[in-house]
Amino acid sequence: MSSPLFVHEFGPADGRPLLALHGLTGHGARWRRFAATHLPGWRVIAPDLRGHGGSTWNPPWTLETFAQDVLAVLDDLGLGPVPVMGHSFGGAIAVYLARLAPDRISKVILADPAIGLDPAESLQDAEDARTEDVYATLDEARAAQAERWPFASEEQLSDELGDGMHQNTEDGTWRRRYSPAMGVTAWSEMARPLVTPPASIPTLLVPAKGADFVTFEHIEAFRAALGDSLTVREMDCGHLVYLEHPEQYAGILNAFLD
Repeated sequence: MSSPLFVHEFGPADGRPLLALHGLTGHGARWRRFAATHLPGWRVIAPDLRGHGGSTWNPPWTLETFAQDVLAVLDDLGLGPVPVMGHSFGGAIAVYLARLAPDRISKVILADPAIGLDPAESLQDAEDARTEDVYATLDEARAAQAERWPFASEEQLSDELGDGMHQNTEDGTWRRRYSPAMGVTAWSEMARPLVTPPASIPTLLVPAKGADFVTFEHIEAFRAALGDSLTVREMDCGHLVYLEHPEQYAGILNAFLD
């Protein structure tokens, strides 16, 4: 069965394949600039996850379903084993994908993954996700994005508005290209008990010290489960590690991939 996901591809068609999974409310095109600058020679395969962008928005929205969707992308492209890189919610999906099909995944890269989160905090995040951000104009949307991403260049803001926003044909307002209903459910999924990739798969964990997604207890649980298969490289930045400090993240990533 073919995947219901819209897939972005960056880099040479004959390059080494790398599967890249975005975070909640994001889209696969967020990897475009990073891939072009920091992953020469790699064929970066970056789907819009279910409920996001140009992919189906239909439920179910369980981590198992997200993982099956992504596995179907690999099937469609005839790929595997490949490394998978997931940021935030995409990190949780990468873990479930590695557990679902360990023979199809060569390495796992978890960029400040959102998995095993505190249920009480996730409840508040889910409540917040019930309210959709709506902007009267594109300039208003840009100003809100600049406030949300204080690190962003003008080019990054333009990328995000072009790829991550859409205009409602009925009232002309601007909204982000994802399903708020899916977003509420995703916070519940991220609050499920922590699981890790299989110990047979080399795994890179990149916690962001300026965020609270990956705790000391998470790191210790990964170490206990994975042993020598785990590499931990902390970054002193906020949650969007590959957008905030792309050069530093790329150095960590490429050292692990090579």
